[in-house]
Amino acid sequence: MARAYAGILALLAFLTALFQGLLHAGDVKATIQTAWCSLWIFAGIGYVLGRIAARTVGESVAARIAAGVAAEQPAEKNVKSAQAAASR
Repeated sequence: MARAYAGILALLAFLTALFQGLLHAGDVKATIQTAWCSLWIFAGIGYVLGRIAARTVGESVAARIAAGVAAEQPAEKNVKSAQAAASR
């Protein structure tokens, strides 16, 4: 997920800088340098955000699974207790 976020934000920043230079008739060299720097900066930001998102989703899924397992265990114990009491 981190690499995907990095790639998307980097490409978006690069294209935005290129179009900004094109619209304002900027110097080609300066526009390319700005776009290149924007690409790397936003790739880093996207990577960090992607790592945070992946960790958050992973922890959420793990918590839901743990809650589901914990909810099923007492129900199984109650069924076994009821069966044991009925067989006596």
